[in-house]
Amino acid sequence: MKGLTLSTREETRLTIMNLILDRQCPVKEAAHLIGLSERHTWRLLSAYRREGAAALAHKNRGCSPWNSKDPDLLARVVELARNRYQGVNHSHLTELLAEREGIALSRSTVRRLLLGSGLPSPRHRRGPLHRWPPSAHGPGRVCWCR
Repeated sequence: MKGLTLSTREETRLTIMNLILDRQCPVKEAAHLIGLSERHTWRLLSAYRREGAAALAHKNRGCSPWNSKDPDLLARVVELARNRYQGVNHSHLTELLAEREGIALSRSTVRRLLLGSGLPSPRHRRGPLHRWPPSAHGPGRVCWCR
C-alpha cells in the first residue's frame, strides 16, 4: 500500500511486532500488551512478515458501508422536500416519495436526512390532553393540562 497511514492503535501493533521479530518480547507478553489472544497475535505476525505494515491496517479502510445511500439520491430527496413537497411532514413525505418518485427510504432515514439539512417536520403531533377531576382544583373548576 502506497502512502499508508496507520492509526495510533496500528502503530502500537507495529512497534510490538518489531519487538517480537527482534526477540525482545515473547509473543505471549506481546499479545497481552496489545489486547489480543496469543493465537491472533501469531496470525498478525505471520501477515506482517508477508505483507509488511499494510497487514496491520484494517482491510475495510476507504470502503463505504453496504447500507449507505447514494449522495445524489439524498440530495434529490432534500430538493424535493424543499420545493415540490414543501410543508409535508416526514411520514407523509416518505409515502409520497415511494408512490410518486419511486424512492424507497424508511421514515427514519428521511427524518434524519431532513433534520440534518435543517428541515424540521412542519407540524408535530400533540400529546394527549388529560382532564383532572374538578375536586383536585377546587369545587366547580376544571383544569386541562398537557
